[in-house]
Amino acid sequence: MRLQLLIVLLCPWLIGTALANPYETTLANGLRIIVKEDHRAPTAVHMVWYRIGSMDETDGTSGVAHVFEHMMFKGTPSVGPGEFSQRVAAAGGRDNAFTSRDYTAYFQQIPKEKLEEMMQLEADRMHHLNLDPKEFEQEIKVVMEERRMRTDDNPQAKLFEQMNAVGFLAHPYRRPIIGWMSDLENMTAADTRAWYDAWYVPNNAYLVISGDVDHKEVFALAQKHYGPLAERPLPPRRATAEPLQEGPRHITVKAPAELPVLIMGYKVPVLRDIDKDSDPYALQMLAAILDGHDAARFNKKLVREDKVALSAGIDYDAIARGPGMLYLHGTPSAGKTVADLEAALRAEIERVRRDGVSAAELKRAKAQLVASEVYKLDSLFGQAMEIGQIESAGLSHRQIDRMLEKLQAVSAADVQAVAGKYFTDDALTVGVLDPQPLDGKPRRPAFPTRH
Repeated sequence: MRLQLLIVLLCPWLIGTALANPYETTLANGLRIIVKEDHRAPTAVHMVWYRIGSMDETDGTSGVAHVFEHMMFKGTPSVGPGEFSQRVAAAGGRDNAFTSRDYTAYFQQIPKEKLEEMMQLEADRMHHLNLDPKEFEQEIKVVMEERRMRTDDNPQAKLFEQMNAVGFLAHPYRRPIIGWMSDLENMTAADTRAWYDAWYVPNNAYLVISGDVDHKEVFALAQKHYGPLAERPLPPRRATAEPLQEGPRHITVKAPAELPVLIMGYKVPVLRDIDKDSDPYALQMLAAILDGHDAARFNKKLVREDKVALSAGIDYDAIARGPGMLYLHGTPSAGKTVADLEAALRAEIERVRRDGVSAAELKRAKAQLVASEVYKLDSLFGQAMEIGQIESAGLSHRQIDRMLEKLQAVSAADVQAVAGKYFTDDALTVGVLDPQPLDGKPRRPAFPTRH
């Protein structure tokens, strides 16, 4: 206690420091810095995470979080448009950015001696970004073309987008991250300026640095470059709660495609308390048993044995700020219908609900799932991503090991229980891609974007 008090007295910008790797501190302006030391290679990953994503948008401005991500590369008074990435490349590194429903993040992978330069560049655009209307007019066209290529001309993506718009009635997750085209067409440079002024402040961000670094030196560099930035009050967040679903929902999308697609989305919980929650871990294990490896149930039974599906899978993310949804999806085999595939997927869930899972299945799924979680930490970038994503949902990176312990503690009875608890029609949204004749036109070529 006396040592911590002495540190604070000597370094007034340091609010609190963890005593074990990862190391952590918070600057006086509210910016958190999390450092994971890993000295296996002379490189470093520098990530800036902003607690702002598409779920924080309002109707009429959907897509602004992603559009603004593009604008972050348009320069400052001291760095010209496009120069940011050029300087990263010149330093022998690579950079990129990504926007999700819950956050927006920017990263650079560089030789460790270039870390200070990356901090200087990111701190500069956190506070001094140019938002030239001419640059905006150019970039909004890029984003609209990205939407055409990734969604409008992609039947499966269009189905997923429209299914989520039906599955979530009120919560902002109903809006696509890329934005609705009409909102993009009507967006202005002033919209991006308002977004920047409201949310791109140090007290709404955190840094994650992993690699061959000394945390004390990183803290000092963070204070040097980010410390002078002023914090500002954040706007209130008013995400509408999703009302209880009280019956099944269905949507069919007709589009030129070769094959039909089925998606079945069930409302399920996500992690809110790493220690107290149990069902999200059991749902992760159920997903691993059904679709976690080549010999998992979906591939073994539906694809290879019964040949009712060309492909079948399950997607579930237990880390999210908003409500959770688990997706069953697949494409029926030749001679089989979407109804046949839906019946087969339902039958596999019913089999777990009725008969449970074997000890051997559970053991293999645990090995596969826990190994995949551990493999994420095998790279510097994976370590930074894992920390950043957990923090984005309001959870603590210090409980990553606890999450693995909870996964390993899932029992066969736990898996059987969640299969019986959550897979009900009252919580189900079904989306079907009804393939229409191909128009004979060449497909739109891949359009280069930052992502």
